[in-house]
Amino acid sequence: MKDFNATDYIQHHLTFFTKPVGESGFWALKVDSLVTAVIVGALGMGLVWWVVRRAVSGVPNRRQAFVELAFEFVDDQVKGIFHHGDRSRFIAPAALTVFLWVLLMNAMDFLPVDIMAWVLENVFHLHAFRLVPTADINTTFALALSVWLLMIWFSIAAKGLFGWIHELFCAPFGSNPLLWIFNLMFNFIEYVSKPLSHSLRLFGNMYAGEIIFLLLWLLAATGVFGTFLAVVLGLGWAIFHILIVVLQAYIFMMLTVVYISMAHEHH
Repeated sequence: MKDFNATDYIQHHLTFFTKPVGESGFWALKVDSLVTAVIVGALGMGLVWWVVRRAVSGVPNRRQAFVELAFEFVDDQVKGIFHHGDRSRFIAPAALTVFLWVLLMNAMDFLPVDIMAWVLENVFHLHAFRLVPTADINTTFALALSVWLLMIWFSIAAKGLFGWIHELFCAPFGSNPLLWIFNLMFNFIEYVSKPLSHSLRLFGNMYAGEIIFLLLWLLAATGVFGTFLAVVLGLGWAIFHILIVVLQAYIFMMLTVVYISMAHEHH
């Protein structure tokens, strides 16, 4: 029997199912992150659509009550931040989509990693496949970059192209030509820092949570006492991780709304 190696165990569970694009190897697709994100997104949106289609005007069942609660919660949050026109046309639905999608991707971290690895390897013949898309920096940065592009689009739509360019060079220090370079540098830092902080916050929390789960399962391999301790600590961490999973989805949604709202403001 092959000796157990902690380093190999962690590396195995942190290895992506990667497919290179082209022959150069510079571009690559993280197939596991893409497939899992699409599947959980489709299931989440499909479930909401199914519940809404079966909605009744009387006393709602538990499924309808949960969806209505999610709608009202997100709409109330958006209402408190976004004050630039009809939020229900795009902003609130986009915020709900972001919240549910990120929440479901984060929740994949609750699946038992060793059991899922065995199923993926023996049933689907996938040796390396990570099931938490938000523990992949490519996923979180893609989401943050999409929000960043929406922010720029709304800023141009609200101020006009020339108004947006004028703001880049003339805010916040003034329109004096001597200050243009300083204004541009200040705005450049702001524009670069937003997608970086937006993506790294979510990635860092989910990646750290994944590592802690793996370390706890390594503890379980040390013997009976280690198994008992790992179960107790794992249960406690799983309960605490529920808060992290929901909170990170909430923060990502709120920052999305805040950035789009800031794009409408004139300086």
